Amino acid sequence: MNTQVDAKVVEPTYANPAPLGLMGFGMTTVLLNIHNAGFYPLAAMVLAMGLAYGGAAQVIAGILEFKKGNTFGLTAFTSYGLFWISLVLLIVFPEQGIGEPTPVGYMGWYLLLWGVFTALMFFGTLKTNRVLQFVFLSLAVLFFLLAARDFTGSTEIGHFAGWEGIVCGASAIYLAMAEVINEQLGRTVLPIGEV
Repeated sequence: MNTQVDAKVVEPTYANPAPLGLMGFGMTTVLLNIHNAGFYPLAAMVLAMGLAYGGAAQVIAGILEFKKGNTFGLTAFTSYGLFWISLVLLIVFPEQGIGEPTPVGYMGWYLLLWGVFTALMFFGTLKTNRVLQFVFLSLAVLFFLLAARDFTGSTEIGHFAGWEGIVCGASAIYLAMAEVINEQLGRTVLPIGEV
């Protein structure tokens, strides 16, 4: 008599963490670049968003991407989350007497390296949807523009970068909402240009 029972293995399902990370990135990017475009001075609101939504929420999304086995999502979300946290600390630390303010040209190198990282990450999007490709390409351009602003001291480049950054952040917000709404409704409401 065979008493062995075949047990069916049920794989756990996980929610998609990408919309959380994309919204954290997108909203914070839009708000900072409204400042960069010259509309408002840098305020505590942007710094708080940088720590909480742009920073912590993206790190959480990255850790959840790890759980899903998504190396690209892990690398992107945790890196950009930590970018936001480091950017806020670069601003706040000197005001609190922790270290000297970073010279503008040195900030140019910081932004240039983030641009190089983002340009390389863009190649990881080539088999994904067109909106994600646009997010990464426009973000690389944004970092390069901000680096150029810091290297040259050009207010005009800075303002142009602000407008470009608003478009970049808005594209991330669009992709986040497309993923949420399309999944929730079970059909494509907001197209993302699947490859």
